[in-house]
Amino acid sequence: MIMTQPAVVNQYAPFTTQTVVEFVKTLSIFDHPNRLIANEIGDGNLNLVFQLVELETNRSIIVKQALPYAKVVGESWPLSLNRAKIESESLRITAKVVPDLVPHVLHTDHELACTVMEDLSDYNILRTELISNHHYPLLAEHIGRYLAQTLFSTSDFALHPFVKKELVQKFTNPDLCKITEDLVFTDPFFDHPTNDFPTELRPAVEAIWADETLLTEVGILKFQFLTQAEALLHGDLHTGSIFVTSQSTKVIDPEFAFFGPIGFDLGQFFANIILNALSKLATTERPALLSELLRTTERTWITFAQEFTKLWDESNQEIYTNVSGILPRFLLKIWTDAIGFAGCEIVRRTIGLAHVADLDSIEDFHTQIEIKERALQLGADLIKSRTQLYSLSHFIQRIKGALRS
Repeated sequence: MIMTQPAVVNQYAPFTTQTVVEFVKTLSIFDHPNRLIANEIGDGNLNLVFQLVELETNRSIIVKQALPYAKVVGESWPLSLNRAKIESESLRITAKVVPDLVPHVLHTDHELACTVMEDLSDYNILRTELISNHHYPLLAEHIGRYLAQTLFSTSDFALHPFVKKELVQKFTNPDLCKITEDLVFTDPFFDHPTNDFPTELRPAVEAIWADETLLTEVGILKFQFLTQAEALLHGDLHTGSIFVTSQSTKVIDPEFAFFGPIGFDLGQFFANIILNALSKLATTERPALLSELLRTTERTWITFAQEFTKLWDESNQEIYTNVSGILPRFLLKIWTDAIGFAGCEIVRRTIGLAHVADLDSIEDFHTQIEIKERALQLGADLIKSRTQLYSLSHFIQRIKGALRS
């Protein structure tokens, strides 16, 4: 249950370890509120994150507060605080359909741009675990179910048109969408100052910039992102936004949430799994690791398609969903969109502003450059050939081809 009683402090200011304790004391969450300790634990680009622990019981919570600027850059990059409200509302909506796959929200304060939620310290960050070659057998089923449930339930297939259009307005998220528009779809494909890559990679990068066919397809994908309000997206579903244990998965940080094309979240997840698979080319255990990562990609799509079809059959509100040819066509659109968006994510995580540790942590520099060249080639190929890779087997074979040494 989300508590909404007002805090004593109701004028926005960034929390410190002292003021966040005073704020939490007002919420009646702890039995011993005068025995709290707070630590700032966030290392993200946009927010402050604190862990508060009750000394008597060792019970803990997380307080996440939005900053009015991008933390990674500073006040020269202002951002709206409304993203904190968007994040908490997205978690609330998601919890209605997959309560086991998102953190439990305890309190929100829109004036202070903060959300209080359960502490996931017992979980591990998926990206770190994949880099360490750890395997999570339930991951694909969990993410496939998460995506099918959240995306179908916020689409025109499940909602009355009035409700859907009201939600689209509510989740208008211009600041963070602009970040995606620039950093995923624009800057990496041109000679832009935000790009970040070693000199040794420049020939491969310039080949990306000079490929008119590629730029045409990226432009089409960007326009889809801008205009196709199909469902409420997480908007930033990479492996750093997923926490895992052997039995549980939690998707966090939906502050980029907005209504966009259904294939986008799938594509981002696929891309980050593929990036980790590419990094395994630098390890001696790669055959088994690569096979498992490919199976994760396969099972995620299979679970998504099965769950989405079940919801389509049981919960649809649109009369045209009863026409037999609609579902296969729509699933094919989601699939090909996801492949294209995955390609954009692979390229931007290789040469854009925000990289992934999967590739950057490869110790041998020559090997790192070689794998990044391969990533750029694969990303461009997926973007250009997405409408030809019309089945899961075609897609997996294309990935296997990129992974062969």
